[in-house]
Amino acid sequence: METIDVHDDRFVVRGSESFRSAQGARYAPGVSAETVGAGSLFLGLITLPPGERTKAHAHRHESAHYMLSGGEVELWTGPRLQRCSVARPGDYLFIPAAMPHVAVNRGTEPAVFVGARSEASATESVALLPELDGLVP
Repeated sequence: METIDVHDDRFVVRGSESFRSAQGARYAPGVSAETVGAGSLFLGLITLPPGERTKAHAHRHESAHYMLSGGEVELWTGPRLQRCSVARPGDYLFIPAAMPHVAVNRGTEPAVFVGARSEASATESVALLPELDGLVP
């Protein structure tokens, strides 16, 4: 296990450059394997631009989000993306490991979330599920 000097700057982390994830949202890592050497935790900002949606996908890890701002966002989940829940600012979202999901921002402003997950890499493992994309209107 690495010993971290208490004067190390990794205890306060400045936000990183954002990038477009494989599933389509914009990620701005804060705490991750790449920024601080985290072993099992990612924490950062996730933005879904207005009028956009993620691709259908699933992860091996659990993830949780807190919606900071934006309008309503639809979260479609389930083996056939048959369940639709609506998130608004102030709501928490939980996505279990291996759960297929799609997020849709039909609004006119970016939807911004604080996201945490039990995989530290900023470029998380993701299984794209293109066969499910057409199931979300």
